[in-house]
Amino acid sequence: MSCLDEVLHMTASEKGISVDDALDALAHVQRRKLLVALLDHNPQDDSPVVIAPHETDAEAMMRIMKMDHVHLPKLVDYGFIEWDRDKNEVAKGPNFDEIRPMLELLDDHHDELPESWL
Repeated sequence: MSCLDEVLHMTASEKGISVDDALDALAHVQRRKLLVALLDHNPQDDSPVVIAPHETDAEAMMRIMKMDHVHLPKLVDYGFIEWDRDKNEVAKGPNFDEIRPMLELLDDHHDELPESWL
């Protein structure tokens, strides 16, 4: 079964996470990037302090604050990640495999998607 077939056949009763929950988790680029990075690298640092060329220091700080106060808690709530605040470390959560087919689909086709998607 292909990744797309797995995604299309994913139901709440089979997986425990609804498609709406998965799409909500993937609705922001920071969450998508983190989850896709966890496909191959588990665990990883939760807050790389990288300032993009188009980003001011204030914008970078706001992005990091949103990660700590919005994005990571949301992914923890869904069970897609486990987050150790003390170690600044994120690892795959107990429900990570439920969103894996969507992540693999995005990752496998990243070169066909708009740059802002991943």
